[in-house]
Amino acid sequence: MISPINTLEPTRSASSRTWLTVVISAGQSRNPEKRELELAIAELAAKMPGVEVLQIPHLYDLTKNSKSYQAMRDRKHALVVLAWLFDRATHWVLDRNDVRGIVGEVLLKEASEEDEDEDATEKDSDETNEEVVIHAQPRPDRPVFCIDLRASSKAQEFADEIARIAELVQPPKATPLTLEMLERAANPTNDTYIGSSHLPITTVEDTPGRRWYPVIDFSRCTNCMECIDFCLFGVYGVDGNETIVVEQADNCRKGCPACSRVCPQNAIMFPQHKTPAIAGAPVDAGSMKIDLSKLFGAPETNEDAAIVAARERDEQLLLAGRAAVGSTEFETQATTNTQTSNVEPVAPKPQRPSDNLDQLLDQLDSLDL
Repeated sequence: MISPINTLEPTRSASSRTWLTVVISAGQSRNPEKRELELAIAELAAKMPGVEVLQIPHLYDLTKNSKSYQAMRDRKHALVVLAWLFDRATHWVLDRNDVRGIVGEVLLKEASEEDEDEDATEKDSDETNEEVVIHAQPRPDRPVFCIDLRASSKAQEFADEIARIAELVQPPKATPLTLEMLERAANPTNDTYIGSSHLPITTVEDTPGRRWYPVIDFSRCTNCMECIDFCLFGVYGVDGNETIVVEQADNCRKGCPACSRVCPQNAIMFPQHKTPAIAGAPVDAGSMKIDLSKLFGAPETNEDAAIVAARERDEQLLLAGRAAVGSTEFETQATTNTQTSNVEPVAPKPQRPSDNLDQLLDQLDSLDL
């Protein structure tokens, strides 16, 4: 077993023999199977040439000035970040904490996620070229590969993906990786395996508490400001470029995802939410216009998602000792939509032949009594 060290040594990671940092973000739970998988992946990755390993707490709970994020910002080369989150959510959690780069292609995914990702890509290509925030925010060219730890229960499958990425990003002057070297790293037969003199696993000591806050996907966000208008807890703000940001993350009410329901582009995520679309699963923004309530896990009724969002916000206002505000414009719109889309026209009843009683009534009407 590789002995971890608990102090950061950024200068060593800048060595020319290291061109890939693998970051393993621990889950929030104490599930022993998850801990075993994390450790097994770390040990396999640490044996690979050109690779160093950082073990950190759950990245969603960390603050921007934590040791973990500082360590990641110190690494200027490619990153592979494994977390118990959807890869899209991981990427934008990193981004909001200034660990930035371009999205690296990951081949290891759950089968259902692969299908959703392909569908979203196909639909996105049909969308209009509406200006999104990321167009005005250049990112570094270094790739950041985000891998969902729920994609497999086998450490070797993660190791194979890391080895593929390490080969992909290795610098020209580095010793070329061969199949033999990768096999020896994955299945060492003695203490002289390749990587035995490599950097140890570095465990970053941070002690974050559980957090709940929105994360913005700037590749979707159009800076429409609907979220800042909707949220009444001071979570959102704008930066010097008048761009929407999550300014006071810890003002967010735990468990409330209401603002994500009113975002027209599905650009707001809550990575710990139980509903995949809100947690960062690959979904098409345009599909929200078709059926918001089903997409976001609203009650199985004809209730509009905006109404659900307003109700969730009111619940949090009351819990905070404030008055509920409701949302008349949402209620009116939803009622109109429901009436126009769900009420079927009533067919006129067929007329039956008149009988003696009908004739008697007609005669009485003609008397005008």
